[in-house]
Order: sequence, then C-alpha cells, then structure tokens
Amino acid sequence: MPTTLAERAIRWYTTAARDLPWRRPDATPWSILVSEIMLQQTPVARVLPAHREWLDRWPTPADLAAEPAGVAIQAWGRLGYPRRALRLHECSVAITARHGGSVPRELDELLSLPGVGAYTARAVAAFAYGQRQPVVDTNVRRLVSRACLGRADGGRSTTAAELVLVTELLPTPPARAARASAAFMELGALICTARQPLCDSCPLRRDCAWRLAGRPAAAVLRRGQRYEGTDRQARGALLAVCRQAPAGVGADAISAAWPDAEQRSRALSGLLDDGLIVDIDGDHYGLPGFPMTS
Repeated sequence: MPTTLAERAIRWYTTAARDLPWRRPDATPWSILVSEIMLQQTPVARVLPAHREWLDRWPTPADLAAEPAGVAIQAWGRLGYPRRALRLHECSVAITARHGGSVPRELDELLSLPGVGAYTARAVAAFAYGQRQPVVDTNVRRLVSRACLGRADGGRSTTAAELVLVTELLPTPPARAARASAAFMELGALICTARQPLCDSCPLRRDCAWRLAGRPAAAVLRRGQRYEGTDRQARGALLAVCRQAPAGVGADAISAAWPDAEQRSRALSGLLDDGLIVDIDGDHYGLPGFPMTS
C-alpha cells in the first residue's frame, strides 16, 4: 500500500496541482527557500504577490544580503509575522558569507542557517534539490493521519513516528520521493482539508483508513486565534508606522499608533528585543540599518 498511495498521489498531482512559481522547473533554490518561509502561517494567495516582488527585487541571496535588514522588514509589508523577514535577511547574509551565495543542498547546512528549522530544511532539500526527505507540515500530518491511521487529524507538531511513517510512504528514487512529498502537501491543502474534506475527489479514498472507519470526528475542535486587540495587532501597528518612515519616527507617532499605553509599551519592547525596530536616540525609533534623517 505505501508505494501505491504515493503513486496515486503523484498521478493526481500531475494534473491537479496549482501552478505556483516556486514549483516551476526554472525555480531557483533561493525562490523555494523564500516561498517556504513566506508560506509559514500565511495563505498562498497572500504569498504570491509578495514572493514575486521579493524575487524581482532580490533574485539572489547576495542581492538581499547587500541591503540593510530594515529594507527587508519594510518590504515585508503586511504579510504578517515580520520576524520572518529578519530571519530571511540573516539567511541571505549567511548564504553569501558561508556558501558563496548559493543555497546549500545538504540538510545539516540548511539547518545551520538562521531561522531554518527541520521542516523548512527538508522542504528545500526535497523541492530544490530532489532529495528523499519526509516533508511534513500540518496538511501532510492530517492527510497521513487519516489515510494511514484512521484519525481525523494529526497533532500540533510533527513527531518522530510521523517522520518515519511519511518516509516509509515515499518512493525509493529521490526525485520521485520529492514529487510525492509535493503531492501529499497539495492533497492536504486542496482535498483532505480540515473542515470540509472532498473525499469523493481524493485519489487515496479507496484505501483511506479514516473514510473506511466512517470519518470519525476529531476529539477536540481547535479554535481560531483571535487577532483584534492583541499584542500582535499592537506590534503590527507600531511596525507599520516605522515602515512608513524607516529612518526614524518620534515617540509621539508611536504613541498615536496604539491607544493603550501599557500594551503599547509591551509591544514596543518586544519589537526592540526582536530587532525589528531600533531605538535611535531615546525619542525616535526606526528600522535597523537606516541612517536617521536630520
């Protein structure tokens, strides 16, 4: 069954996969790395224009590394979770300094890059270099949990057992395995969705343990994260002010950006600690790397 499952997924993927720039034959490893970082907790529809603008502006890691970190933060715009922009800039600097400007292909070298965790490293190794790696995100965990284990959903994080299971599902030839990994991800994103899975359209439906068990419900329904009024929203409001004037804004502009003084202070401290903004002179704040204008 494992090989059959993967091959069915691949056949479906060949005709049903979305045409995404980081999946095209001419996609560079840098394009794939940028896409993987942008896609963390962000829908494809929002990533597509940002990815295009990023690659148009910085087609290689060296191009981004030559810019101040604040430029990357400014360009990140409203994509969300802006620490990813800072980590991506740090990645570009490390790739340029350590690897001659080329995204490394070995897993341990990828893992040594700033902000690159196990999932991202495996994804780049598989999709950029055609390696046989278990690429396991939320969608793949859900797909494999249903198809192989009969459970409605996977856990909140990837376990060692899940990595072993997904590895066993992959075809032996590395390039075929990489394609299977992409197919599993796409099936989870488009067909084996969390709330309304399209089981009748799934190429794995014949042997899916969850469907054969009557599609038992998940034990606990997860609630969506609230955003309005949170510290995360406050941080976004303060960072937006600095993006508009990256060389420095006064403390009064920071105060006007968020009304709650206690929450504003907490958000400002967090942004400073994360290196997303800098304290220029105690009364002005800006993005890192921008000289303050007089």
